[in-house]
Amino acid sequence: MKLKLLKILVLMVLAGGSAAALAAGLLDVSYRPLAGKQAVNLKKAYAGQVLLIVNTASKCGYTPQYEGLESLHQRYAAQGFAVLGFPSNDFKGQEPGSEKEIQEFCTLTYGVKFPMFEKVVVTGDQATPLYKSLAQATGTAPAWNFHKYLIGRDGRVVANFPSKTAPDDPAVVAAIERELKAQRAAR
Repeated sequence: MKLKLLKILVLMVLAGGSAAALAAGLLDVSYRPLAGKQAVNLKKAYAGQVLLIVNTASKCGYTPQYEGLESLHQRYAAQGFAVLGFPSNDFKGQEPGSEKEIQEFCTLTYGVKFPMFEKVVVTGDQATPLYKSLAQATGTAPAWNFHKYLIGRDGRVVANFPSKTAPDDPAVVAAIERELKAQRAAR
């Protein structure tokens, strides 16, 4: 019995160590702001914040979620929260525009002010390192546009929500508020 408990404990420590390593590297990637020139390292820019990472598209039935995402961003930004948008054309070509066109659409149509980054691939072998890590951490790659990953202050994925879950869904709001109450990680 003691040997079995020891094996379980060792496995838990090893699993926790690999999860910590994954968390440490999850945000240590750089992406250009939408239509920008200089890449931003997400870990340096957003360390210690609660993040909602979302793959977006301008010609999708879920596109009106931009409004709810902007509302969340505005509501909680002062508490250390940010929405990070990553346009993607992975699903039925629903983000065909250039980065400049995407930026204009988001700003003019939905008043988006939360950080939007370069167009990326979010599924399959060509997925960017961030989305590969998010899928690995959760076992869930985006199945459509507007999949949401919630990242805690420590850089770990703490929840993910499918496209059909609206940004103002009580489960999303409760998860964000829970993570905002967590201790700030050291920068």
